[in-house]
Amino acid sequence: MAGVELKGVKKRFGTTEVIHGVDLEVPHGEFAVFVGPSGCGKSTLLRMICGLEPVSEGEVVIAGRSMRGVPPARRGVAMVFQSYALYPHMDVAENMGFSLRLARVPRREREARVRRAAEVLQLDELLHRKPKELSGGQRQRVAIGRAIVREPEVFLFDEPLSNLDAELRVQMRLELAELHRTLGATMIYVTHDQVEAMTLADRIVVMRSGYIEQVGSPLDLYHAPVNRFVAGFIGSPRMNFLSGRVQAGAGLRVALDGGACEVAFPAAVGGPEPDTPVTLGVRPEHLAIAAEAPAEAPAEAPAEAATLEVEVAFVERLGGVSYLHAPGHAAGPVVIKHDEGPTAPAAVGPVKVLLRPESCHLFDGDGRAIPIRA
Repeated sequence: MAGVELKGVKKRFGTTEVIHGVDLEVPHGEFAVFVGPSGCGKSTLLRMICGLEPVSEGEVVIAGRSMRGVPPARRGVAMVFQSYALYPHMDVAENMGFSLRLARVPRREREARVRRAAEVLQLDELLHRKPKELSGGQRQRVAIGRAIVREPEVFLFDEPLSNLDAELRVQMRLELAELHRTLGATMIYVTHDQVEAMTLADRIVVMRSGYIEQVGSPLDLYHAPVNRFVAGFIGSPRMNFLSGRVQAGAGLRVALDGGACEVAFPAAVGGPEPDTPVTLGVRPEHLAIAAEAPAEAPAEAPAEAATLEVEVAFVERLGGVSYLHAPGHAAGPVVIKHDEGPTAPAAVGPVKVLLRPESCHLFDGDGRAIPIRA
């Protein structure tokens, strides 16, 4: 059982601490994705698991065994980097089997492992080609195959798709998901692309400035972010954030800045004191143009929707869906996702949209989520 556990892991470069006491457990067979903005520490954390960076404090445990003092080659992990790093003078089979040759694995076993990996990655017909004869996606598959032949306990991926174009990234995401299903191995994947994280992960680890902000399934993070950072990072386009103040009265009521509208949360338990500044979050796909019925009826009777009037300045048309951009609203810029149909709105101008309390989130002045449901 090859799980990975981090116990109070810290990393310092000189006197600068960049990883601040991370605790995390990745069970055997899980596909975990570290996601966050550039410089948040996700690649550094991956390199410490691999052994390419020493741990300043704390402990890395793989398959129940402490990795303190264990070199990378003896950790039972294989790492796939952003760069393919293939040997140009070797063909695909030689590139995939090179590490086994260095480890003096017998030739017959080496060839058998390469053939098995090639079958999994659909590289059977390419084994005698040189890297220059391969597409970007095929080169990345060879790099992954080089990891597979080592039969590691844990796979580590450091932004392996960032050099590919958009179409190839989609294809490789599907292939990585299938690879995980086929091998059943523990995989830890680093990316700054939240779409990759949402589509690949069993669990997502959201990082910021060397700290873990939240760990959970993609839908947990989408529906119940613990703070404004996670809410804004997960979801595309990002969540709308509108400033407002808590109003006195029954339940929890929030008046948006500029006298735009008031949103009532009758099911909320407790909440901030009246006149406290808060931020209301609502995703573009949860806003509906007032003249239209909501795309999906809620499971239970919804609270009364508030009507927000915005001035659309730009419409981003993508075929079956459009995004209406209203950057000039007093409470904050608004983006509305609109499914195209016979009621398509004008390109620009005033539009009334419905804010449904059951689809909204609230955040306090420090960015922490405020419970708004009983």
